[in-house]
Amino acid sequence: MPADPLQSAGSPQRSPNRLPPRGPATSAVEVRRSARRSRTVSAYREGDRTIVLIPARMSEAEEQRWVGVMLDKLAAQESKRMLGDAELTERAERLSEQYFEGRARPASVRWVTNQNTRWGSCTPAEGSIRLSHRLQGMPEYVVDYVLVHELAHLLVPGHGPRFWQLLDAYPRTERARGYLEGVVAADRLPHLPAARDE
Repeated sequence: MPADPLQSAGSPQRSPNRLPPRGPATSAVEVRRSARRSRTVSAYREGDRTIVLIPARMSEAEEQRWVGVMLDKLAAQESKRMLGDAELTERAERLSEQYFEGRARPASVRWVTNQNTRWGSCTPAEGSIRLSHRLQGMPEYVVDYVLVHELAHLLVPGHGPRFWQLLDAYPRTERARGYLEGVVAADRLPHLPAARDE
């Protein structure tokens, strides 16, 4: 089923159930069903909500699956907008407030191009956080996870139980770690030549 985030639908029906938020900037997801929509699914942000437009005939299971797909697609599109170091610092400060009551206070947060085996690093003594440029273009929740991970190091330097307990505050930790593990695994796969048209 094609997914087009730019499509719009006429006279949609609103789904009565609200789905849980999938990103820090989104407080609610609203599903709108439309009889005029036959195959396409689309989504857009409206204030602090995400609106997902689906065909009326779609089952609940298909709805749930497509909501997840579209939220991830929107997050990836948003994260492709290049964040500068100043925006990255603001984002880190917001995440610190949200998950650590503002206790993690970085002196600097910036992108670097010399980290090819790590996603991020932190020097607690200096309060500096560096994120690998390879994260640029990944979904927002993945970048946020790496920021939260490095912010946690400002409070607990190692990877002991206290550190992982702090990370439990971020609700998408497991999903983000799975995404990053998938990226690493994909890089290790042999690259097959593209199939030629016959």
